[in-house]
Amino acid sequence: MTKDVIALTPKMPDTAALLVALAAGGAGLDAAATADGAVIQLLGAGGRPLVSVEAPVLLQVPGEAERLLGTPAATPLWWTETRASTAVPEAAGLAGAVAGRLAEVLGGTVWPEGAGRVTTVPVDSEASAAPAPPGALPTVDVVTASTAVVLADRPVVPLTAWLSDVLRTTAAHGAALHLVTPAHCRISLPLRTVLTGAPNRWVVQDPAGGYYDGLSGAVLAWQDGTFAPVRDAEGRARPAEAFGRPAAGTGERRLTVQLRTEQPAEDDTLLGGALETAWRTLTGAGPAGWGTAEPVNLPWSPRRFTDLARGRMPEPTLVTAVGHPDRPALATVRVTRTAAGIEEDATLSLGYGPAEEVPLDAVRELAEALARGHGLIGMLVALGPGRRDPSLAPRYTDPALPVSYTLGARGVAEATLTAARRPPLALKPVRLGPERRPALHYPLGGGTDPAGWEHLAALLTHLRTAVPPLP
Repeated sequence: MTKDVIALTPKMPDTAALLVALAAGGAGLDAAATADGAVIQLLGAGGRPLVSVEAPVLLQVPGEAERLLGTPAATPLWWTETRASTAVPEAAGLAGAVAGRLAEVLGGTVWPEGAGRVTTVPVDSEASAAPAPPGALPTVDVVTASTAVVLADRPVVPLTAWLSDVLRTTAAHGAALHLVTPAHCRISLPLRTVLTGAPNRWVVQDPAGGYYDGLSGAVLAWQDGTFAPVRDAEGRARPAEAFGRPAAGTGERRLTVQLRTEQPAEDDTLLGGALETAWRTLTGAGPAGWGTAEPVNLPWSPRRFTDLARGRMPEPTLVTAVGHPDRPALATVRVTRTAAGIEEDATLSLGYGPAEEVPLDAVRELAEALARGHGLIGMLVALGPGRRDPSLAPRYTDPALPVSYTLGARGVAEATLTAARRPPLALKPVRLGPERRPALHYPLGGGTDPAGWEHLAALLTHLRTAVPPLP
């Protein structure tokens, strides 16, 4: 049984319902609130956390339960996670009992199917007697001096609020987060973003034995309290066969738009406009929802997004936005206060099936709109193979190829219009935006030319004195 069990209910789990659910452990267990009351824990002997019950989340965005769990569910609904400690054998059953009782009382369902139980689960394991150390992360499976290890088994592992807290805590202590999953699991794009690069890792259990990195494919082994690459005599990492094994061809593709904009830091500045423009231009509709974690729970609102970012400044804000269920799309947006104003760095990913047309003809229209009305600094568009749904499997995928790059008016002015219009390449940039402060749009092969990355590198080298490459 998975150690994560989720109750999906049409009614909010109030205090009475939570008390009934927490009674699943019998009279011998204590309960305590942590994280400023956002998490309730069932404690075994000695205060060891057995099960953590997260604060219920009101899910108002259609399709989120199906995107993350594969379970269609009507919205609005309440999403309540219970997480069991893997150190205690009975804890997984206890988590299922807590979620099952919530669903029974409130008329909902439990994921995974069959995990919910409505009987009392006695906890007799001696492991429950081990006290939790002060400040311990609740239900993190393994903690060493350098690494926190979290085990997960879901169709798609998302960047939940709890996992975000674990990341912040480990980073504050100079430690790493290693997420360990079976090979059939996928991760969401927001989670991939935070796991990309040392010291954090996505560790995949190889069906043939051992472990490998789900992003790079390097064979891993547990060494000195952390997962590290297995290297040959020359110090090179060894690739895992399971990672390089090609998946069955599906013909699915993914269009990725990376854009950076800048606006003045004024009272009437509204954020999210560039992302919404990109979404509408490429799909015909705006984002469906947004949030600071997954599942994404709030209907799309530039005003609420702006209020959140303004309240957190000067600290940056990172949010996730999702599309409507019939048009899979997902974006991450980072808002940063700079000396010149407010920058938004957005990455929008859109998936397409083999019979669906990728709207490459709309890219130039999008560049024009961003250059005229949204303070565009730069935009890179790329196309490549990828799942239609916005998730990532632990397998090698051919890299995307550039479609185009657009340089905003500020970059053109800094590089000078004469130089920016004459890159050392056999391409002709298209002039966009206001006549007095133009942007330049550079076609790079339409996502079909393998030399597109070389052309982009040459272009950015030509402009580098003024324009850094996009992330």
